[in-house]
Amino acid sequence: MRTYSAKPAEAQAARKWWIVDAKGQPLGRLSSKIAIILRGKTKPTFTPHVDTGDFVIVINASAVKVTGRKADQKNYYRHTGRPGSLRTENFRHVIERRPEVPIEMAVRGMLPKNSLGRSLLRKLKIYPAAEHPHSAQKPETLSLES
Repeated sequence: MRTYSAKPAEAQAARKWWIVDAKGQPLGRLSSKIAIILRGKTKPTFTPHVDTGDFVIVINASAVKVTGRKADQKNYYRHTGRPGSLRTENFRHVIERRPEVPIEMAVRGMLPKNSLGRSLLRKLKIYPAAEHPHSAQKPETLSLES
């Protein structure tokens, strides 16, 4: 029996759209489920070097939760590249300013660190409230219990 390797054209034809409600969900568990769907690991045609995953829409990103004291202790860093320009901001401030950033950064850390990971991240759509412009794609609801 020969090993099956998915072709990029075959994978694009079989893509689905999923919608995930982040309200009250722990950030890490939510992000790991999203990364698995984006990567395509739930499909029997999974191929490590081909983008076989689906699109994921995350709604209510501003209502994602973190456990313990992480809201004040978890820091996000960014650097402009100039000397002395390291900026630090904790989770509470980031979620107020740009609610999609914590989910995007958590999922990015769980994807490959190469061009495949960057293309996978383009299939992730994050919205701070319940409204999203992707109703034409007929997304299915993804349950996170399991």
